[in-house]
Amino acid sequence: MARYLLILASAFALATIATPPMRRLAVRLGIVDQPSARKIHARPMPLMGGVVIYLAFIAALIIWGDRFYVRQVVGIVLGASLCSMLGLWDDRRSIGAGLKLLGQIVAAVILIISGVQVQVLPYPAINVALTLLWVVGITNAMNLLDNMDGLCGGVGAIAAAFFLLMAAMSGQYLVGALAAALLGACIGFLVYNVNPASIFMGDAGSLFLGFTLAAAGIKLRFPDNVAFVTWMAPVLVLGLPIFDTTLVIISRLRRGLNPLTHPGKDHVSHRLERGGLTRREAVLTLYLVCCALGVLAMYVTQASMVESYLVGGAVFAVGVWQLWRLEAAYRAGRPDVATLEAVGAPSADGGGRSRD
Repeated sequence: MARYLLILASAFALATIATPPMRRLAVRLGIVDQPSARKIHARPMPLMGGVVIYLAFIAALIIWGDRFYVRQVVGIVLGASLCSMLGLWDDRRSIGAGLKLLGQIVAAVILIISGVQVQVLPYPAINVALTLLWVVGITNAMNLLDNMDGLCGGVGAIAAAFFLLMAAMSGQYLVGALAAALLGACIGFLVYNVNPASIFMGDAGSLFLGFTLAAAGIKLRFPDNVAFVTWMAPVLVLGLPIFDTTLVIISRLRRGLNPLTHPGKDHVSHRLERGGLTRREAVLTLYLVCCALGVLAMYVTQASMVESYLVGGAVFAVGVWQLWRLEAAYRAGRPDVATLEAVGAPSADGGGRSRD
């Protein structure tokens, strides 16, 4: 446990120290997010916070990491590096969604070749397909979640914290080291990213976070329980980005929009803000939801099969109900939104700076 704390503290210190100079470098290089009618910030914001998270994560692992599981560590780092560099390229030049998706698939294939893949079913081909779906899905879900100050970084930190606790309880050094480095880097970045933020992580950070969390979730093992039960643990921990992405996809398909390339202010955070919460209150509320899901995930790892599926079924039912309730309220309260977004006109409502 002491080594986990050293990794966490080192990543935190590195991210805290490196963010101000990275912010100045981003401005000098012109890697900034310009304000627009669809975004909440009123001035250009530096976008290289994700590079800080990436560098702090890598440096902490190099300084304090062990040499076990070298092949898989290399596979995870290579895949995460590809996602981060692809995101940085998108932050600078704005590449197409197809190229980003192709890069994420390549990164997932690197992960699979290195030996990191889902092993829930006795059918290798299905496990490979599930791995691709999980990695690409979570990577994009965290990217879509980066739509309000402190949201993506905070959710990533909470997920990493629960992965760290689970890894420490089951003696999994690799996952524990990855989670500790990610937790420290996210907290260090959040010092400058909580509302009002002075720097954004950009796609370089959100894609990196999503890929690394997806890989850590795959690597988690629970020797005291069976895989038929424990597969739910990482799904619950990352339940909020999964829910947010599902909501956005359903909402935009209903309005005849491309769910992954059309930007909009229809995320959970935006809907909470329209419901009367401030942006900071909306983000803190979603932090609490993540913590509750993390506690349920830890319970599932120790529960019987019946108890686990009762918990999973209850969470799923609540999720479906909330999807219906949020979308019904969105449709009833703002009948003009679909028309405005369909023609590309700016909407007057508040919301995030999402570039999804």
